[in-house]
Amino acid sequence: MGYLNFTKYLYLFAALFFAVDAATHWQDNPKPWISVGIALVSLFLYFFRNHFGKKFKNRQNSSQP
Repeated sequence: MGYLNFTKYLYLFAALFFAVDAATHWQDNPKPWISVGIALVSLFLYFFRNHFGKKFKNRQNSSQP
């Protein structure tokens, strides 16, 4: 289960990477909406995985005697 704690930070890194990519290419003719979308989805997935990881950990700790 250790790799699942690591993958949520990959989502955070991807969100940061695509946000910086969108900011640097903002002046291009077609606006970088794909990069903005991927950054927002990655940020959502980070918080989603973080929330359910804590929920799973609390349930696992409460079920042990």
